[in-house]
Amino acid sequence: MTDLPRPEMGEPYLLTPGPLTTSAAVKHAMLRDWGSWDGAFRAVTAEIRAELVAMAGGGDLECVPMQGSGSFSVEAMLGSFVPRDGKVLVLSNGAYGMRIATTLGYLGRAYTLIDKGDYLPPRGAEVAQALADDPAITHVVVVHCETSSGILNPLDEIATAVQKAGRKLLIDSMSAFGAIPVDVPFAALVSSANKCIEGVPGFGFIIAPRAELEEARGRSHSLSLDVHAQWAHMNKTGQWRFTPPTHVVVAFQAALRAHKAEGGVAGRGARYTRNRDVMVAGMRELGFVPLLNDRWLSPIIVTFFCPADPAFDFGRFYDLMKDKGFIIYPGKLTKVDSFRIGCIGQMDEPVMRAVVMAAKETLAELGVGSAAPPAAALQEQAKLT
Repeated sequence: MTDLPRPEMGEPYLLTPGPLTTSAAVKHAMLRDWGSWDGAFRAVTAEIRAELVAMAGGGDLECVPMQGSGSFSVEAMLGSFVPRDGKVLVLSNGAYGMRIATTLGYLGRAYTLIDKGDYLPPRGAEVAQALADDPAITHVVVVHCETSSGILNPLDEIATAVQKAGRKLLIDSMSAFGAIPVDVPFAALVSSANKCIEGVPGFGFIIAPRAELEEARGRSHSLSLDVHAQWAHMNKTGQWRFTPPTHVVVAFQAALRAHKAEGGVAGRGARYTRNRDVMVAGMRELGFVPLLNDRWLSPIIVTFFCPADPAFDFGRFYDLMKDKGFIIYPGKLTKVDSFRIGCIGQMDEPVMRAVVMAAKETLAELGVGSAAPPAAALQEQAKLT
């Protein structure tokens, strides 16, 4: 077995869309206990809120951290920013777009759906047409990077269509914010600590213009997921309404400082893009085929078809890759077998070259002669792209 790099702490690399491999500094920040009402911890909260607003473009934006996983914050955004008599156009091309639709059903909010399947993004023209056809639609929600396939959706053209139609845009930028710019107007944006800013799981955050937060008063279906109430309480007291994940918050402070030192969004996005390019080129040399057209490949995570070779077994492939120090991600597609390799976290080009080497050695151990996908998968890809 070729010697392969390992993270600073010796554990496997997480080649996933988050949780991801974090730095020793982020891990070290969690060694201290904090009082959630103490002035020192309130100062940490104030710092991260200000830094996230600056990352989003500043101006009249405000940041509201919210306890729980990213899905908690998505639900909080939908329940707080969509009026109970509103209607949402959900743009879906994967599992997380469909989860948004499911959440709206739980919340009792009306919605309609553009479902693009696994291969393609929603385009501005079809969004514009849907809004023209249904004047009842008040909001449009899009997943910035749909990690079930790896698609980076065309945010600019979608936002233009929404703005021209006089509707409001909600952005699930869970797996993109911090590495991919968001230079469009929005009513609210949501992301999470354990994605491109390279913190650990435990809270998400909603960024929104002050006026939209004021309008959200009284809309929420939930006591604990009320974004307006959380925002108002934080502004008044500097504290979280309910017990915050203190260790996660201070780890995120360390991650934010490293993010800034790397060059902010541009620097972080450039490293992830290099990671993707090195890894995809190497996997193609081995015979693997990415799901997506190059135009839509995100620098966050890449989906590959599973090989057609009968010797290939994903469970064994996963275990052998883990033995070599790399935890990959199973596929989440509806029509074809696939797996995913993430490009984010504390990884660089040498690590990605090592991933390719590990995949090559694993194929040999499995006795896989060809990594080419089934012909039917390629036919489906060609038909839809």
